[in-house]
Amino acid sequence: MDQLISIILPVFNEEAGIQTTIDTLLNYVEQQKERYELIFVDDGSKDRSIQIIEKSMNQYENIKLVKFSRNFGHQLAITAGLQYATGDAVVVMDADLQDPPEVIPKMIQKWHEGYDIVYGKRMQRDGETIFKKVTASAFYRIFKKMATIDMPLDTGDFRLMNRRAVNQLRKLHEQDPFVRGQVTWIGFKQTSVMYHRQERMAGETKYPLSKMIKLAVDGITSFSMKPLQLANIFSVVPIVSGIFSLGYLLISGTYSLASVGVTILLFTLGLLLLSVGILGSYLGRVLDQVNNRPRFIVSETEGFQERNIHHLHARQSQN
Repeated sequence: MDQLISIILPVFNEEAGIQTTIDTLLNYVEQQKERYELIFVDDGSKDRSIQIIEKSMNQYENIKLVKFSRNFGHQLAITAGLQYATGDAVVVMDADLQDPPEVIPKMIQKWHEGYDIVYGKRMQRDGETIFKKVTASAFYRIFKKMATIDMPLDTGDFRLMNRRAVNQLRKLHEQDPFVRGQVTWIGFKQTSVMYHRQERMAGETKYPLSKMIKLAVDGITSFSMKPLQLANIFSVVPIVSGIFSLGYLLISGTYSLASVGVTILLFTLGLLLLSVGILGSYLGRVLDQVNNRPRFIVSETEGFQERNIHHLHARQSQN
């Protein structure tokens, strides 16, 4: 029996380019020997993305759609797609064609060679600002130094995972998942394929600076305790500095009490606020877990067999 490959595509306001993505992927899968299902996960789009996808669904049975009740975020859209994917292997890629489908056969080949996870490693990133390239590169290297996992450098969410890897990811229930970190954490046999990340064909990036910062914070606080250790160090610095400064000023007698006092106070408050912010990031994650809310809400699914959906909901309720 032919192997089934599931392709998960998170979608958020991709009206300008989603039809091109659909046509490109359909053209690709028609030339492959494997069977494919295309699972679009709509992350609360406000444009015509859903209507365009649904129009294509009327013509092609291998297109499926998961609709969120609102915007829950890119990482949770990937997480939802993993819950609904039924393939022997699952590919995660962006819906803007920056991740080229031509790389998938290379991933499949590595999978057939015995690898459980094959991630795309970017050689070049077109259409991105110098600022984004520099900050992204810096994040991966800082993360590698701080984290308890050895996440590969210069990789995003574009990757192939076999069934047993996907089954393990489904068992993770973090409220703010950092998927690429989770994939590294579960282990198994992993490798990479090099590829050229293309420029977005249409529309605007869905990862502005604010979301990039949130993703970085989620990643670091998920897989590293070093910021907490830094907070403890920062708490000691102003105390020690204050003691030595006070001793020096008393001995030398050359000081302006008001100016020195204000300087030390501002320095101390800055470090304390930084420490509180770091602690708050971790406590926020604890609060999310304690609240135990659903990570996302699916308002509707289309294109799935009812038998599979009932089985999925039954399994989720047991978890």
